[in-house]
Amino acid sequence: MVVKINSKHEVTLPKRVLEALGVGPGDQLELNEGSDGFTIQPRRIDYSRLGTLRSKTPPGDPPFDIESFRNQAHDSAFRD
Repeated sequence: MVVKINSKHEVTLPKRVLEALGVGPGDQLELNEGSDGFTIQPRRIDYSRLGTLRSKTPPGDPPFDIESFRNQAHDSAFRD
């Protein structure tokens, strides 16, 4: 697959590539350099790092479901 670099040094990835990666507007992609070149993968939340926040929530609060939060409609200004 060949993609073109525009005058702003930007690349547009085909829709089927983004769908295969499971990403959409506002999501981030991670480029990793290896011995064979670069790989691209979605940048995901490391849920193991969220455990340290448990001591910051008031007792009795229900667990925060980040997946349902991500699926809610939000102002696009908050996605950056």
